[in-house]
Amino acid sequence: MNTTTPTPILDHLSALGDETRTRILALLEHGELTVSELCDALQLPQPTVSRHLRTLAADGWVVSRAEGRNRHYRFSPALEPASLDLWRIVRGDLDHYAVYAADAERVRGVLAERHRRAASFFAGVADRWDELRMQLFGARAELLPLFALLDERWVVGDLGSGTGALAALLAPFVGKVVGVDRSEAMLAAARRRLQDVENVELRSGDLRRLPIDDGELDLAVLSLVLHYVVDPPEVLAEAHRALRPRGRLLIVEMRAHERGAEYAEEMGHIWPGFDPRRMTLWMHEAGFEDVQVRPLPPDPAARGPLVFVASGVRAGKRPAPEPVTGGAPGASRPSQPSEPSRDEES
Repeated sequence: MNTTTPTPILDHLSALGDETRTRILALLEHGELTVSELCDALQLPQPTVSRHLRTLAADGWVVSRAEGRNRHYRFSPALEPASLDLWRIVRGDLDHYAVYAADAERVRGVLAERHRRAASFFAGVADRWDELRMQLFGARAELLPLFALLDERWVVGDLGSGTGALAALLAPFVGKVVGVDRSEAMLAAARRRLQDVENVELRSGDLRRLPIDDGELDLAVLSLVLHYVVDPPEVLAEAHRALRPRGRLLIVEMRAHERGAEYAEEMGHIWPGFDPRRMTLWMHEAGFEDVQVRPLPPDPAARGPLVFVASGVRAGKRPAPEPVTGGAPGASRPSQPSEPSRDEES
């Protein structure tokens, strides 16, 4: 047996042979601290603390991460069982010494100051916090995660899909998106947007005669498109046909407004928004159950009419989901172009 080669446990024992290093470890085992915070708690100069941290890091006792100009240290979560047993033996004796109790008391003050600075920051930005969050994460940061509530096996119909913006958002969360639009210009733009998205299928067709098989969809979405439609009840009935039993229709639309003539002239709108009671009646007549219509809160940045969301469920018992496959569109009805897409202007 070669007795000249020290074992790893003896290396760790050597690292614990200095009181400053054990004081550092006693503080770090309860949380992450920066070098400056350790200096304040230990009342030691920065070069001294940094030197001992380098030793502890080299021996695997601590790990660190950089954040801006600061480096944050914490007790290593990957210590071997023998090293942890050694630390427990050493740590059990430390409470008998006043210096460790004083360190613990000072670090509580250090952490309280950290919390005070954080609280001061939030107090100072409360009035513009929403703006800051939008700058950092975008205007849809709160809404996009809700798409993860969708069933990953679902086939979703984006009816009046325009340039494919909604289909691009839905695609990562569901089995397949079927986008339908009658405008070849819009479909061309959607194909460019979605050229690398494998589970979106774009189909040319009319909302009154959807190129979608009976019961093909688990969810159908009509987002800001019905105000372009001459006969909305006909479109609702067609969406009902394309849904599986217990499939859901989701509608986003403008509330009734006074700018109908202006929008008809500029953007080809046919309907000046909708009364929620009328939408509820139409959905019931189309065969939907559990119909709900709710106003959406106004967006401060929006300059158009207020909007609402309506939803309803096709009656029946939902069948077992089928595997999602690609291939040619399952068009059960011929396409007869007459209704514009939601993005199309006159």
